[in-house]
Parts: sequence; C-alpha cells; structure tokens
Amino acid sequence: MTSHRIPGRGRVDSSRPVHFTFDGKAYQGLAGDTLASALLANGVHLMGRSFKYHRPRGVVSAGSDEPNALVGTRRGPGRFEPNTRATVQELRDGLDATSQNRWPSLAFDFGAINDRLGSLFSAGFYYKTFMWPRAFWDRVYEPVIRNAAGLGVSPSEPDADRYAARFAHTDILIVGAGPAGLAAALAAGRSGASVMLVDENAEPGGSLLSEPAVVIDGKPAWDWLAATLAELSRLPNVTLMPRTTAIGYYHQNLLGLCQKVTDHLATAPEGAPRERLWKVRAGQVVLAQGALEKPLVFDGNDRPGVMLAGAAQTYLNRHGVKVGDRPSVVTAHDSAWHAAFDLAEAGVKPAAIVDLRPAVDAALIDRARALGIEVLLGHTATGTRGRLRVKALRVNPLREGRAGAARAIACDAVLMCGGWTPSLHLFSHTQGRLAWDDALQAFLPGKTNEAVHIAGAGRGLWGIAAALADGAAAGARAARDAGRAADAQAYTVSADRSGTGVTLKELPTDRNPATAKAFIDFQNDVTAKDIRLAVREGMRSIEHVKRYTTNGMATDQGKMSNINGLMIAADALAKAPPQVGLTTFRPPYTPTTFGTFAGYHQGVTFDVTRKTPIDPWAEAAGAVFEPVALWRRAWYFPQAGEDMHAAVARECRATRASLGIFDASTLGKIEVAGPDAVTFMERMYTNPWAKLGVGRCRYGLLLGEDGFIRDDGVIGRLAPDRFHVTTTTGGAARVLNMMEDYLQTEWPELKVWLTSTTEQWATVALNGPNARKLLEPLVEGLDLSDAAFPHMAVAECTVAGLPARLFRVSFTGELGFEVNVPARHGRALWETLWQAGQQYGICAYGTETMHVLRAEKGYIIVGQDTDGTLTPDDAGLSWAIGKAKPDFVGKRSLARPDMVAKGRKQLVGLLTEDPKTVLQEGAQIVADPGQPKPMTMLGHVTSSYWSEALGRSIAMAVVVDGRDREGETLHIPMPDRTLKARIVASTVFYDPDGTRLRA
Repeated sequence: MTSHRIPGRGRVDSSRPVHFTFDGKAYQGLAGDTLASALLANGVHLMGRSFKYHRPRGVVSAGSDEPNALVGTRRGPGRFEPNTRATVQELRDGLDATSQNRWPSLAFDFGAINDRLGSLFSAGFYYKTFMWPRAFWDRVYEPVIRNAAGLGVSPSEPDADRYAARFAHTDILIVGAGPAGLAAALAAGRSGASVMLVDENAEPGGSLLSEPAVVIDGKPAWDWLAATLAELSRLPNVTLMPRTTAIGYYHQNLLGLCQKVTDHLATAPEGAPRERLWKVRAGQVVLAQGALEKPLVFDGNDRPGVMLAGAAQTYLNRHGVKVGDRPSVVTAHDSAWHAAFDLAEAGVKPAAIVDLRPAVDAALIDRARALGIEVLLGHTATGTRGRLRVKALRVNPLREGRAGAARAIACDAVLMCGGWTPSLHLFSHTQGRLAWDDALQAFLPGKTNEAVHIAGAGRGLWGIAAALADGAAAGARAARDAGRAADAQAYTVSADRSGTGVTLKELPTDRNPATAKAFIDFQNDVTAKDIRLAVREGMRSIEHVKRYTTNGMATDQGKMSNINGLMIAADALAKAPPQVGLTTFRPPYTPTTFGTFAGYHQGVTFDVTRKTPIDPWAEAAGAVFEPVALWRRAWYFPQAGEDMHAAVARECRATRASLGIFDASTLGKIEVAGPDAVTFMERMYTNPWAKLGVGRCRYGLLLGEDGFIRDDGVIGRLAPDRFHVTTTTGGAARVLNMMEDYLQTEWPELKVWLTSTTEQWATVALNGPNARKLLEPLVEGLDLSDAAFPHMAVAECTVAGLPARLFRVSFTGELGFEVNVPARHGRALWETLWQAGQQYGICAYGTETMHVLRAEKGYIIVGQDTDGTLTPDDAGLSWAIGKAKPDFVGKRSLARPDMVAKGRKQLVGLLTEDPKTVLQEGAQIVADPGQPKPMTMLGHVTSSYWSEALGRSIAMAVVVDGRDREGETLHIPMPDRTLKARIVASTVFYDPDGTRLRA
C-alpha cells in the first residue's frame, strides 16, 4: 500500500516502527502515531459506519471530538474495549483494532440498505412508526430495536485490567496544556503555588504542535514548547499530567480527572493500573480548553475523506501524514487557508480553496496564488461524489444566497471549516451562565459560580499571541487569588495566524432539498432537514429538538453538532440563537470506562466488607456467610453432612430447647446524649420517652415525614440525659443522617449530641431457657432475677471481667440477653460464653435461624416486611404510637385520608394449605387465579420459612385489607402451579402469650 507519510514532517519517531492490525489486516505506523494517523498514513480513510443509515464514514477530527472513527480495541484476553476513538488511541505494538456497526465487512455492509430507505427514517420516525399495531411492540418492534441499538459490541469477558483512584488538593488546577494553559502554568508555578496542569493528549502543547512556524520570544514554537516544559518539570510545585482528561467539574472546585496510565504501552507493567480516577479539590481553576472546529453542513459532507481542515493540519504537522494528494478546502474562516498553505508547502497540491465569503484578506489570496492554489470566493459546496472515499467536490457560486451553476472539482479529500466554537463543557458543569457574542456568533462563558478563570480560545480569543497573553494573565490572577504574588509575563509572537470567519447554518444546495443529506450529527445521522422537520412538528425547545432528532446525543455529546444544530433551529424558529439556547452539557466530558469509575471496587473489593470482632471465630467454625448491608454475617453453621435446611432446623431446635448464641454486633448503635435528649427522642420517634425510667428499654419506631416506617429498634435509657439507640443493621447510617438533619435544620436550639457507636460495641445475644443460668455466674454487680432485672431492662455492669452494657431483650421470643462490650473484647467475651455454655449444649446460630425465630414470633424486619409504603397501623404497630404526644416526625401524615382509608395493604400471617410448602418471598398474591391477565394483585409474601418448632411452614405478607380477610384463602400463582394459603390476622405463630420470653 502506498505510504502517505511525508519524510521529515511531524513529531513521530521514524526509527521506531509500530505494528498493528485493523480488521485483521497488518499495518505499520510509527511511535507517536494515533491509530487514526497510522491508518491515514497507510491510505485507509474508511474507518466506520454510521449508526442509523450505516453510511461509510472516515475520520473527521484529530481529537476527542471524533464522531466517526470508533473502533473496538483488544490487548489480550479480558482486555477488549468498544467505541475507542481512533483519533486519541495511541499506537502501540500489537494493537488489534476492529471496525464496528457493520456486517459482514466494513466495505460491504448489509445495513447500508437503511441509507436507501432513508425517507422512512426521518426524525422521530420511531415515535410514529411503532405505535401500531400495539401488540407488535413486545414481539416485533422491541426485539428489532434492541438488536439494532448500540455501536460497538459489549465485552463478554471479565475485565482483566486494574483501575486505581486518588485524591489530591492543589492551589491551582489548569485544564488544557495548549499555549494558554502553558502560559498560565508558568505564571502560577513561578509564584510558588502548587499547580496541576492536565491535558487529555499524550503530549502537551495543544495548537503549538500543529503550528511549528509560529515564533515565540524568538524561538520556533516547538523549541519554545520544549523549554517551557523543561522549566515546568524543574519546578517542584508543578505537576504535569498528560493523558489526563478533566471529565467533570463539580461544586466547590472539585474536578474529576481520568488519567490513562498504560493504554499506550504494548505490555503493561505487572500490577500497574490501566486508568486512574483523580478527585481533585482546587483552590483556583483555570480552564484553558481552547475551541472546537465546526464542520460545514452541506450535501454529502460525511463521505470518507471529508474532514476538518484543522485535523488535516494536525495530521500533517504532528504526525507527518498527508490526508490526500489533491485535497479541496471549503471554508468560512481564515484558519482553513493556513491549513492549505501548510499542505502545499509540504508538497501536497490543494485543488482549490472555496470560501463562502465574498472577500477575504488580500494577503491570503496572494499567498494561495503564489502556491498555485485556485481560489473561489463567494462559492459554496453543494455536494460530493464517491462511495468509500470522496472523489469530487461540487461547488457553485453564491448569488443572493442561492447556489448558481455547478462545477465539479476532482479531489481525494475535502477539508472543511465552519469556524470555531469555545469549549464550554466543563464551565457549564458548574451551572455557569453563558453569554452570546454577536460579533463572534458564539456562546462565551459569562457569570461564574466557582473560583474559575477562563483563558484563551475558551473565551473567544483566537490566535497564539492572544492565548499566551490571556493565559499568563489568568495564571497570575489565580495565583494572587490563592494568596501568592504573581505577574503575567509578556510574550512576543510572530508568524501568528489568528484569522476571522463567519458562522453559518446549512449551506445552500442545488439539489432537491428533500433528497439532499447535509449531516450535522455524523454518528447519529442527523441532517439539517431533520432539525427543520422537528421545528415544523412542534418542537420549540432546543432540548426537545435534541431528543426528537437525537442531535448531540452521540458519544461526542454534541461537540461537533450542537452549534450547527442550534443555528439551524434558530433559523427555522425565526429567533436569535440566544433565544433558543444550548442543550445541557453533562459529565463526563468524554466517554469514560466503567473501570475508571469503579477504581479499586472490583472483585473482592467491589464493596466494602465490614467484619465484626467475632467474624474470625465464625470463619474457623465453618460458618457460611451472607452479605447484609456492608457487613459479612454468619448465615448458618453447618455440621458434617448438613445442608442449609438441616443446619437451620438444628439451630432452631437447640435455641428453643436450651441455649443459642448469636453475633449481633452489626446492629446500628447511636448514643443520644445531652440536656434535651428526651425532647429530641420525643420528637423523632412515635413512642413516648419522657416517662421511661433509667435502666429500662422500649421498642422504638421511626417514621419519615410521609408517615411510612423508616426504621425500628430497642432503645435503652442509661441516664436522664442519655439513650442507647439501636437500629437495623442496614439502617444505621440512614437513621443517623436523618437525626442529624433534623437536629441541625429543624431543632438547632436543642442541646443534643449524636454519636455513632456501631463499631465501638461488640454485641453477643444469648437466647433460650438456659440463658440466665449461663450468664449469672459471669455477671458482677447485678441481680439477674426476673424480679430485679425484668424483660426490657438495661444496666451497666461487668460480664466475664469486662465492662458491659447488658440488655434483657429478645428477638427470638425466648428468654434473652444482649451483652455489649468494647469491640476489642468482643471475641474474648464470645469465647468465654462459648466455653461456659458447653454444659448447656450451647449452639451458635446465624442470621437465617434468627429470621426463622423472629418470624415465629411475628417480629418484623424493616425493609423486608415493610416496603416504604407501610404505616404503623398497616404493620400492626399502632400500639407503638404515643397517643398523647403532640407531635413527632410523620404524625400529621398519619391523619391524611388516604392513610386511614380502606384498601390499604396490611401485614398478616399466612398458613399454606400444604403445611410442607414454603412460599417464595416476593411471590404475588391474588384472590382468583382464573382471572384474565394481567391479574389484580392483592399483595405479596414478605417473609416465609419452615418452622421447626411448629412443624410446618409459616409466612407473613402484605395484603389489601388483610386484617378484614382473616380466614380467607388466597392464591399464589407460581410458574409450575398455584398455591393456596389461609390468612391469619395475627402474625404471632409461636408462644402468643409470651410466657417463654418472661421466664
């Protein structure tokens, strides 16, 4: 294949060849290439297919705004990534790249039939097409749409790469290492402030890399760049971070950065992460992101070989690649002229420069003619020819805004430029206000909400001289705002090429507008006529236009299409662009891997695993564990030959018959203390607390403002001004946050202090008829008799020589105690109790047995037997509401008519017709199994177990008007059969009088 590399050009290393494959074919590039530049160097322009029409597409840009050249990349097993931008993927030895969204091949794609049927797929076609017949949606439309959706193929193997995360604080964070960012970094770095300079590219320099002819302070641009980077590297307070994209800008100057660590390496070092997520809190931020070149909107502007003029200049000067032997230039801005000049000076023969403006700077015309380039002023492009590569450009003179007689210009590339638009994405993340500039026909950053400074082309200043001066001023301002003395250096720039231009809507066409395809969003195949159709069909908001046409919803998030779409929509609406506005920019700035966000949270570190002090004992004892909230808890303790059912049955029998021991350390614990602790508790919980005596406990029920159950737990009063509050395992953090919220925002006058003590106490629960016998010899300073220490009592004492808080409470219905000791003594306490309990046949039991025992007694678990829509009355807990209390959180909501109306779901007990059948939790309940589908559901099963004590299955459920249905038989449809169960109003299945509890 003919090489399109120009010897001596670019910043690539010609002594270091790099081998890669694309669609299974071997190619060679050079160190310093991107995948896109290497393919172009090999004459490959066809790199992908568009989403809707499957039209052939080639590279359009040279950066992260690329909408077309998306490929799948692979580096060994488990290292496949779809939708990688070829324009930013650094070439590495062994890179295996595959084109996407085509079958059977890129050059011959059956999906291209959609292009022939384009008239059927106009904007909003899916809203209109798939409405009828309705029955087709599930069987025909949805499967077809799902099969066609997406571009790349989702990875099917587990990700073999590692990802990392870090936090950082800095005085000044500078985003963008072009001329403005570099000047800002110099000014800020010389002040002594800590500076982080980040840039998404592998090499800092920005536009300087594409403008080697510019001279700064007497040095060629690349020499000045090298000297600047050397100085910044020597400054100990400056951190340079190439290959790092600022993906999000959040409140209080928090920025998220995605750093590519090893993607450019053929072989990653052992243990090195692929990417790293940085969360950086900066005192000051300088945004020097530059501007994005806009494509022109004309018929056939999407063929392979049609690209941005600035991209062609980048491929030439940065990578030494010519994008064609005979390119044509279509522009409305001076910058494209300079791209043509650079190509001509490198030996390329541009066919023509077509400028829509009737007049330009005479120096540009003189330079073009000196280089032998034809100049066509006041002309427009009306079409292109070619299938897999552009072959000709059709141009027409403009006469009163219309296209005149056509002329074809043979060419193998079309370089277009519709001007430049400031990159506003990060600024917009902060909800900063945008201001429309009529002279520039662009949105610029306006009012700021953060400590941020915008510099260079990001605020509409074109040219390297302006960028350097503005960047230096912004860096000095940021340093001074950070408390440092700083001055802005002045720069002398020659051979600068700033230029001017105009902003346009779609270009005039000499074809039937109904058949012309002038693309705005290349990836999603959105055309100018789609925008106008959306306006005709009633879309007035730019957000509605976006969603109706999908313009700006591609993976480039509208970097290329938003402004052109806005200008066309504004024209169709006969409004000025600022009256139409921009769509919302959201993080991330560029597509970011899930791995980056996950960081260390994968595999065994996917979620935080909290372990109690007794966990090692349980592991040694052979416990099977289950996750509960963030905790690892012993689920059951199987003995030889036992499955889960047998182990749980044995644990239940042993606990009811003699003595069971349970690790309850995961219960949430909150210390509520202070002179107003009683007042606070009265307001938070439904129960009354003022008359609860010291040394006594009470069940506490917590509601939300909506009157629905949020949490519950046993609460002990340790002193007149101190409560020991327990919560559910999963609700600890939520309850504490809720308490703090009310204390700080609603009742700041209360003198109350809240302290989370969940991790400070290890809790061991003893349950069974012999619980007191085991505990009495080990307790000092406390009489454990029923008269002296009754059920729901609490005391501070010594247990097994350890300081303890002892509760007489039970979640099993048996005589029970909960011993709380400092966490560091938890295992010692457990082992002491375990040894002393051997004489009673003590049995360690897990969470499954705890669930069975509590269900036999009808004790609910919030979040399992409640679903966020149950009131205390629905759950049978009306007795827990202080009737004389003037107020508590949720009280007023309980009086709403809908909260006391008939037809509410209520918690009831269920007994299956077949005692041996255990219902599935979550199973739906109906009155008549023969009713037509979709059936009317009455409720669902919340808890269901085999009860060893009762010799049958038991269940609890929430059912519409459940208590009024006592004795009624309901049905539970299952995939293989329909089960029957009888409602019992009481959920207490075992020892309803509570005699065992008070033994």
